[in-house]
Amino acid sequence: MSDLHNPLSGRVALVTGAAGGLGFAVARGLAAAGATVVLHGRDPARLAAAAATLAADGCRTDSLVADLADEAATAAAVARLVAAHGRVDILVNNAGARDRRPLAELDRAAVRRLLEVNLVAPLDLARLVAPHMPAGGRIINITSIAGPIARAGDAAYTASKGGLAALTRALAAELGPAGITVNAVAPGYFASEANRAMVDDPAVAAHLARRTALGRWGAPAEIEGAVTFLASLAAAYVTGQVIAVDGGYLAHF
Repeated sequence: MSDLHNPLSGRVALVTGAAGGLGFAVARGLAAAGATVVLHGRDPARLAAAAATLAADGCRTDSLVADLADEAATAAAVARLVAAHGRVDILVNNAGARDRRPLAELDRAAVRRLLEVNLVAPLDLARLVAPHMPAGGRIINITSIAGPIARAGDAAYTASKGGLAALTRALAAELGPAGITVNAVAPGYFASEANRAMVDDPAVAAHLARRTALGRWGAPAEIEGAVTFLASLAAAYVTGQVIAVDGGYLAHF
């Protein structure tokens, strides 16, 4: 029976792209629920700062440095993680790249770079981690509302996130017999550092006031609940689903 106050106690969670932004918020939520959280990133200094912040709150953390675009480095990182912790109970595929450009400016190399990080790396991590994930394991992909809807100048990113939503369903079907659930969370407009220029633009705030049911940006902490729920026992019979955390953007017109 799980601890009501620490429903993820004893679980080991890997969160990619966890040095800041939504990834850090997700890691903080899982750690607050009792999990030992392995923070992944490419910058050792930023990872150390993130880990120190969580440790100051009494959270149990570890760090994993790797470039997910590098297949060998990714495999080596997972091997180090398993050697250190013995297993992975929760995988959150949060790391992602963005390349906002008109279609005419996107060459094949740019599209491949984006797909490598946003789609191929999550598939590869699931493949590498699943053998070390016991029954009751959880894989949670961070997609985007830019999967089911689109705007001009963002074709490669939209394709990658739409593909990640489809991959979520495929992995749910594949890993279900092993007792592993696979779901996704699709964030809307969040006021993270990655979106700083947009957050500072009054026109974007005015757009969200009209376009979302709640009329505002999301705060990074507001992503935590959905991911923690999907990682918990409460979501034991939920798999293959995408939960939009978007202030009602997809449902409102």
